[in-house]
Amino acid sequence: MTAIRHLSSILHRPIFDPDGERIGRVQDLVARLGEDPHPPIVGAVIRIEGRDLFVPVRKIGGLAEGRVTFEGRRVDLRRFERRPGELLLAEDLLARHLINLVRGRLIIANEIEIAEVDGRWEVVGVDPSPRSFVRRLVGRSSADALGSESIVDFASIEPFVSHVPTARLRIPYRKLARLHPAQIADLVEQASHEEGEEIIEAVGLDRELEADVFEELDTSHQLEFLEGRSDAEAARLLARMEPDNAADLITEVDQERRLPILEKLPPEQQSKVRQLLSYNADTAGGLMNTDFVSVPAAATVAVALEAVRDSTAPAASVQAVFVVDESGQPLGAAPIAALVRAHPDDLALAAARSPLAHVHAHWDVLRLARKMSDFNLTVL
Repeated sequence: MTAIRHLSSILHRPIFDPDGERIGRVQDLVARLGEDPHPPIVGAVIRIEGRDLFVPVRKIGGLAEGRVTFEGRRVDLRRFERRPGELLLAEDLLARHLINLVRGRLIIANEIEIAEVDGRWEVVGVDPSPRSFVRRLVGRSSADALGSESIVDFASIEPFVSHVPTARLRIPYRKLARLHPAQIADLVEQASHEEGEEIIEAVGLDRELEADVFEELDTSHQLEFLEGRSDAEAARLLARMEPDNAADLITEVDQERRLPILEKLPPEQQSKVRQLLSYNADTAGGLMNTDFVSVPAAATVAVALEAVRDSTAPAASVQAVFVVDESGQPLGAAPIAALVRAHPDDLALAAARSPLAHVHAHWDVLRLARKMSDFNLTVL
């Protein structure tokens, strides 16, 4: 079994030359971020007579034993300067927030774990447990006694690197995209502003996902991350949000920005949002969804399902197909499940709930909820 070393058992320890003379102390270990799930250790920052120098990992011995030695013949006396893609484990990761991509939450790296795998030293995990924090405080002598059962595999970890000037990498979009928008929003809300910006920047590569995440954020965080955007950028984001969510957000932004943002929305979205803004937010009119699918009274089940497939309305908002008369008045609402079970040649109206329950746009939320509960409705 590969032995794991705690970073805290190496930091600030003396480093000895081949003759056993102390020449300095270990300030930090340097890892290279890339596609490797376990970043390789490329060297150490060594402090010698007040000067921080870089020593490549090939010239470092004794990491496994905890007695660090310099295995080279001479030390490069140039001051350490980090190269693109390099991270300092203590400075950049230790005691900082990291993203646990498996659980979709933030953790704090109370300890960094490294190990020698096939002759190469790698960052294999982090320990977020409180006792690993205690281990850092009490020192190396208690490291083994306190154990590392709570180590999180670094392959499931994503660090924040926006604070690292030379880091070319940002949080990979494809990793965050595995999470539900609500999980990503939770990460943003738990993070600092800078960390939240880094998450938003990553999901921004997918404009639809970015809009979904914004919809899941609480109002204060929506405004926080909208503040730095121009009116045009804000409008592009709101254009991809559900009209009711976009309307709610517009009412929360500073008054002088509301009209400029609204006027920059695409005409169709702008019309829907303006309609919603004409109602009180806590009424049926303010809560209604303006995206729906409808078919004429003569439409078959096959035609209704084809209309669903052709619709650009968000899937979550299409729970039924409305059957309407020649004047556009609704005759009934056919649940998607009922349409799927029906014969394709049957009339869609035959699968519809009829007559429809109606409410008035000015009804408040409680009255609306009672109506839906009394009639066992999911849509009306």
